[in-house]
Amino acid sequence: MDTLVLLGTFFVLMMIGVPIAYSLGLSALVGALWIDLPLDAVMIQVASGVNKFSLLAIPFFVLAGAIMAEGGMARRLVAFAGVLVGFIRGGLSLVNILASTFFGAISGSSVADTASIGSVLIPEMEKKGYPRPFATAVTVSGSVQAILIPPSHNAVLYSLAAGGTVSIAALFMAGVLPGLLMGLTLAALCLFTAHREGYPKGEVIPLKQALKICVEALWGLMTMVIILGGILSGVFTANESASIAVVWAFFVTMFIYRDYKWRDLPKLVHRTVKTVTVVMILIGFAAAFGYLMTMMMIPMKVTAFLTSLSDNKYVILALINIMLLLLGCLMDMSPLILILTPILLPVVKMMGVDPVHFGMIMMVNLGIGLITPPVGTVLFTGAAVAKLPLGVVTKAMMPFFVALFVVLLMVTYVPAISLWLPRAMGL
Repeated sequence: MDTLVLLGTFFVLMMIGVPIAYSLGLSALVGALWIDLPLDAVMIQVASGVNKFSLLAIPFFVLAGAIMAEGGMARRLVAFAGVLVGFIRGGLSLVNILASTFFGAISGSSVADTASIGSVLIPEMEKKGYPRPFATAVTVSGSVQAILIPPSHNAVLYSLAAGGTVSIAALFMAGVLPGLLMGLTLAALCLFTAHREGYPKGEVIPLKQALKICVEALWGLMTMVIILGGILSGVFTANESASIAVVWAFFVTMFIYRDYKWRDLPKLVHRTVKTVTVVMILIGFAAAFGYLMTMMMIPMKVTAFLTSLSDNKYVILALINIMLLLLGCLMDMSPLILILTPILLPVVKMMGVDPVHFGMIMMVNLGIGLITPPVGTVLFTGAAVAKLPLGVVTKAMMPFFVALFVVLLMVTYVPAISLWLPRAMGL
């Protein structure tokens, strides 16, 4: 009955339109009253949930990504990707995927990736003879890489939801190969589609112009080197790399590229603060909600239920994948990570699944949820940028869903894809 009261209150509040963060907080209060837990204990959990030093990485990474996104970085990355693969048949679709790979390694946000890359490439692809729905589908599916490739904000959230027992640096490294695998799989699909449909080849960019494009893009790409190189070399932590990335992004945008106006900077910081505030409220209330779940022994009950269905690790992972895909269609990624990690992590650890590997499984599953109706925020962003009906974009996405499901199966059942790099780095 305790479980029914807590979860039932949460789902009822969501169904009547209460924002997810407040649904978590209110249902935690109702659950506490039901089991006669002092409300002071709930408030302490809310405060302690956001009183984590590791959370400082989130606002810094969000700000660095916002500065680079609005400061002309997306346009330069698109041009750089064009130098590398734009001359191939269907090259603009490959440019889209590759630009998303680069930009995801800077912004860590799929929504920012879709908005920035899409605003540049969707009109350009249509102009060159690609169907607008196809261009939008490429942009939307390619942006899922940003969830995996470091610096991923969601990796920080997963580490937090796991109780801080999973290294953020290990999660960052674990996301590199799955992210690249996703990009290569989508690129293969684009090449196949381009040859089948006869999409155009791009032009080879003259050497002098190509060198200029590469030099301009190099300043922004250095952000990746700063973030990953600093963490791997041990020079600074994830939090410190995030703050240094902000300083570098500011320097490149305002003094090298100089596309962004100083008078617009306060507005950008204001938008970043609003975004981070929403995330922090969500984290605090999710911590209280998770505490109530622990008090009601919900993780143990879920573990007992799943293990009663099968003792086969692969079957359990398949069931978890199905559940995550379904929930990802109905809720946003961040609250699902904060809610489900404390529930599911004990189950998979009992089965011998590495917590870092399971983090990647969750990221891929919930990343697919971001581009799946009816609540796919990235899908909505792509449709808005392209000015297309949601149904048209969803129909064009079907082959890309198949490609992403293949990646999901590979990440789920081949642990080395996620674990080889962190172990090689000694993380």
